[in-house]
Amino acid sequence: MEPPSAPAHGGRISWHRLLLAVSLLSFWNLPATAQITIESVPFNVAEGSDVLLLAHNATEDTLGYSWYRGERVENNQLIILYRVDIQANTTGPAYSGREIIYPNGSLLFQNATQNDTGYYTLMVTKNDLQREIVTGLLRVYHPVAKPIIEANSTTVTEQKDTVVLTCIINDTEVSIRWLFNGQSLLLTERIKLSQENSTLTIEPVRREDAGHYQCEASHPGNSSLSDPLRLDVKFDSIPGSTSGVSDRLEGQVTGMISQSTNPQTSTIVSHSHVNYSPNKIDEVTYSSLNFNAQESKKHSSASPPSPTATEMIHSEVKKKERNATSPARCTADLFQASQPHPQETPFPSGKMGRGSFPLFIPQ
Repeated sequence: MEPPSAPAHGGRISWHRLLLAVSLLSFWNLPATAQITIESVPFNVAEGSDVLLLAHNATEDTLGYSWYRGERVENNQLIILYRVDIQANTTGPAYSGREIIYPNGSLLFQNATQNDTGYYTLMVTKNDLQREIVTGLLRVYHPVAKPIIEANSTTVTEQKDTVVLTCIINDTEVSIRWLFNGQSLLLTERIKLSQENSTLTIEPVRREDAGHYQCEASHPGNSSLSDPLRLDVKFDSIPGSTSGVSDRLEGQVTGMISQSTNPQTSTIVSHSHVNYSPNKIDEVTYSSLNFNAQESKKHSSASPPSPTATEMIHSEVKKKERNATSPARCTADLFQASQPHPQETPFPSGKMGRGSFPLFIPQ
């Protein structure tokens, strides 16, 4: 028979196991405490600006905060210490006079310099004298110098010249971008960058490239923008120009003319200012318009006496450029000159007629 004490012995073992399980369960369910972290605000700072090493997840059971220069806790690298209970701080050997500590443990650097770049260590002391240590990095960059643009030429001719703009900057480890009329420059097959974006080449140049150019140099800390450089592009508005755009003028002349027995030639001489959108061209001079015998052979009439007459006619001239057509007005004088030999005229003898003729603009 089993001893009476056996069940009791077995019961004691089960009880101890139960107590151990309850203890472990209680330990596992303890509320988790977030670890202290450091954030640089801003992450990258320009020299001369203020920067904050922000302490996250500080708890109320904190006795004090201590900041050190470097990645270790060393008394000779102590910057400043803050006691929460008495709300007082004590400076250390690494204190420069520009650091301010806040009650939440954050450290502010005023007028940061490049010498401030490096690692910083925060030690948090709890009320139970337990310590938590965390390290953060501070980056301070020198200000970017103002760049200057140099150009091989600022006045160029469309489709003939090549423009080369160079962004001059003494700083190293900077990024360069280009702006055209205040907007980021759009690169194309004609517009390219080289030499780590410091050189802008436009080949060949076109009239739409005229405007203001700037270059911006930047690093993670800050940026600097050059003064605008103006580029002027000259172009021809006559047919056959190098713009690659048709500038041909054509139109119709409609007018009243009188008849003559011997009109060999009718001549139109006019001067007109043409103004159209989007491009305005200079004054255009129309040399002459001849209605010769080839035109008059289409008609037959008697040969009345040979008068000479002048009539005002109006023509509508249109400029054809790409797919756009814009009207312009011009005024012409019609002169009919007599010739010694009779020729047929487009209108019956002794009558006034109204006709429409092609207008060819001599160049």
